Amino acid sequence: MLAKLPNAIVIENVKPEIDAGEYPVKAIPGERIDVTADIIKDGHDYLRARILFKEVKNKEWQFKDLKLTVNDHWEGSFCIEKEFANYVYTIEAWFDPIQTWLNGARKKIASDALFDMTVDVLEIVKLLKELKRKLSTNIWKGSRKQNEKETELENFIKELSLCEQNNAKLMEIVESDEFQSFIWNNPFKKLVTRYSKELKLKSERKLASYGAWYELFPRSQSNDKKVSGNFKTCKERLPLIKDMGFDVLYLPPIHPIGVTNRKGKNNTLKAEKDDVGSPWAIGGFDKDGKKGGHKSVHPDLGTIDDFKDFVKESNKLGIEIALDFAIQCSPDHPYVEQHPEWFYKQADGSIKYAENPPKKYQDIYPPNFYCEDGINLWLELKSIVEFWVDKGVKIFRVDNPHTKPYRFWEWLIADIHKSNPEVVFLAEAFTRPKIMKFLAKAGFQQSYTYFTWRNNKADLMEYLTELTKSEMKDYYRGNFFTNTPDILHEYLQKGGEPAFKIRLFLAATLSSIYGIYSGFEFCENVPVKQGSEEYLNSEKYEIRPRDYSRRDTLIPLISKINSIRRSNLAFHLYKNLEFVEVNNPQVIGYYKYTDDYSNIVICFVSLNPYQDEEATVEIPVQRFGLSEDSKYSMKDLIKDIDYEWKGSKNYVKLNTFDPAHIFLLTKI
Repeated sequence: MLAKLPNAIVIENVKPEIDAGEYPVKAIPGERIDVTADIIKDGHDYLRARILFKEVKNKEWQFKDLKLTVNDHWEGSFCIEKEFANYVYTIEAWFDPIQTWLNGARKKIASDALFDMTVDVLEIVKLLKELKRKLSTNIWKGSRKQNEKETELENFIKELSLCEQNNAKLMEIVESDEFQSFIWNNPFKKLVTRYSKELKLKSERKLASYGAWYELFPRSQSNDKKVSGNFKTCKERLPLIKDMGFDVLYLPPIHPIGVTNRKGKNNTLKAEKDDVGSPWAIGGFDKDGKKGGHKSVHPDLGTIDDFKDFVKESNKLGIEIALDFAIQCSPDHPYVEQHPEWFYKQADGSIKYAENPPKKYQDIYPPNFYCEDGINLWLELKSIVEFWVDKGVKIFRVDNPHTKPYRFWEWLIADIHKSNPEVVFLAEAFTRPKIMKFLAKAGFQQSYTYFTWRNNKADLMEYLTELTKSEMKDYYRGNFFTNTPDILHEYLQKGGEPAFKIRLFLAATLSSIYGIYSGFEFCENVPVKQGSEEYLNSEKYEIRPRDYSRRDTLIPLISKINSIRRSNLAFHLYKNLEFVEVNNPQVIGYYKYTDDYSNIVICFVSLNPYQDEEATVEIPVQRFGLSEDSKYSMKDLIKDIDYEWKGSKNYVKLNTFDPAHIFLLTKI
């Protein structure tokens, strides 16, 4: 038996809605959140709809109208203003009897100017009187606005009451700007229906969505490969990193390194006496023989106070430090002795080292997150993050998060954000797509991507379309690293300096977040062996000093590109990527833009590091408010040269020395 009638209006296919509302959409203050839905009702009534949104703790809703497009599909957008806040949003729709009456009146008059509108006049007067009662009770009561609005509405009622025999006058009144504005801004709402869910939105800081990252090993900031660099020598490198335009300096693990099963140069199983080992084998001895782990720094790098001073100096220059959070222990880590129950035991009673066949990591033990003392293990791992946050670290690059429980990350990130919402987590998970996506939903603000392995035009366009146009855009932010200590792609190995330039242009302009690993600026591209993506003489296993005074580097180009990124707000946005028609498969074209089109940057990049390329390109001039006869300026921001283009079809030529254009489009 029916207790009450169900809602007459159906609201479905609401987007964005992450996993039926389980996870929040991610946004930064000022970012536009596009919302769509399908909204239907029986009959031909006029529907209206809007987005309702508010901070969770607030009572009052804000709203933005949704607009009907085609086939009962509605679109709209809203922006949030507050940083580090949790919002909710939903959709409200209703039947508007006055707008419905208007549609009917227009059709009747259009079919016959002498149509008898006597009853229609009575109906609109009745509706307006009912609207007056509703609004006086719900909105205006006791306000100065009440008198003004009541007077305006009474005037409309009085004027319309005199139009029973005057269709022209009737339509003149109801089509007037004053009447249209009044009934739109003071809607008559019937059969109000709200979407069944309040969807989540998390507001984060800008650096979660925009930034240029630079990775270096502190121990390599030395002039002698037999002598470790330290935090003090790292400070000497900061002005150059600042001049190159990087926002984030990422450090691999800075902790003591184990001696037991230490890896030698080029990942050999036997370490020589002077081999420094992999920083990811966390836990070892200081100069006094005392063990240290994740809350210690390697004695060769300095002290905790030296690190804090380094962070402070970096922040003065506008550079934030990102620290590696690698959950694994060398056999010499104090946890192994203090909490052997936290690790996997083999049948012979020994602790199991890490494996990823055919790879073996004999120098590290992975913890057992599901051990009997798992709660204390989880709490201790969280305390590591809190320890370094207290030392000034607000960004963590998490090593292999996909090999740890996904619910652990969901819990840890949420718990850290309760007291430190500014902390940013980057997921270094090169694994299956659904796992990478879930980690982002679970809380990681940034994620590594498959960008390194997308090198032809079709693959790039398909992948970037998925990242910026599918549901992924609302929760997954791809940080495009050109290379890492683990990944030297064949494209860079074989393509030489032109390939490095091409990948730099693509990474820095396709995504609002990108990074390079030191050595990239020197075009280091020798693999340990053919067919491998590992570097020869990898910095993971030895100290690699570099001569930053060299002139034959990409440093000037990197500095220029980062300056262009910083100066053009279109590059600060993640989801605003559109591709341009280009008639050459070796040339890719795309543009990024601000919501109001006040900043439009258009990029053309050759994907061929071996020879020159040319192409005819089609600029979507109409989208930018231009016609085929319009002339406009295309300023090459790399060379600082102005070109005058006209219409949609134009021509570009790229060579191996200058494989890309970054144009700023402005109207003439």
